[in-house]
Amino acid sequence: MRVFVTGASGHVASAVIPELLAAGHEVVGLARSGTSAAVVADLGAEVRRGDLDDLDGLAVEAADADGVIHLAFKHDLMQSGDLASAATADLAAIRAIGDALAGSGKPLVGTSGTLLLATMGITGRAGTESDAFAGGYRIDAENAIIALADRGVRSSVLRLPPSVHSDLDHQGFVPALIGFARDNGFAGYPGDGTNRWPAVHTRDAAHLYRLALESAPAGTRLHAVGDEAVEFRQIAEAIGQGLGIPATSVGPDDAQAAFGFLASFVSVDNPTSAAITRELMDWKPQQPGLIEDIDSGHYFA
Repeated sequence: MRVFVTGASGHVASAVIPELLAAGHEVVGLARSGTSAAVVADLGAEVRRGDLDDLDGLAVEAADADGVIHLAFKHDLMQSGDLASAATADLAAIRAIGDALAGSGKPLVGTSGTLLLATMGITGRAGTESDAFAGGYRIDAENAIIALADRGVRSSVLRLPPSVHSDLDHQGFVPALIGFARDNGFAGYPGDGTNRWPAVHTRDAAHLYRLALESAPAGTRLHAVGDEAVEFRQIAEAIGQGLGIPATSVGPDDAQAAFGFLASFVSVDNPTSAAITRELMDWKPQQPGLIEDIDSGHYFA
């Protein structure tokens, strides 16, 4: 396939593009700057200059491709607190790509997150791929992709956990937590630290993106989850060990100072199952889990 990949210079794409190329696909990667274009070219993909606001350009590339993997998101807006603008831009891009693919039977693989399961009230059990919601932050985009199945698009959505980790991860939540720990002199965890985060290795996630592109049934939600429930205290202790500093409980009044833009996420309890995904897609994560990956030391090099 000729595959159009948005967010092609980002963390997840740095594993997705090699995964696609190794499987014999051609890749066209969206890059919004000269620096990003160089990264995409170095990965072996053809470069298409543009960004999420170039809706006409997105539509042209989607129509020319045999399939689309949508990874781009305005993370800078999210980190500044402007979640609404980031979500609005994402939804507009999805609609432009979807309109271009309508009636073609081509695949579109989108991206969402497991955190929405917790924010929408899934508690006391692991969230599953069957959990869906009428609307909300990033949920509207997820639902828009799923709805394209009724318009002749083989659409699917991968929900990524808050920690997508590997030696390719330089700007994700784990590097952010390590940065806050360095600044604070301790690795923080909320309360007693028993709230749980799911996680996935970047290369395992990349493999699932390829499987979804090639064979996911239309209208499918998938969970790119390797570790289903890692206690946050374990994450903090692994970070503390790597930095040679203590792991320390942080109360709600101090969360903003300790965790910055992650303050609203660190206390979320988000155990997430990938059982349906593993069976449906025959997906078997092979890479190290989160704690093993942190313990390996590359995050602290």
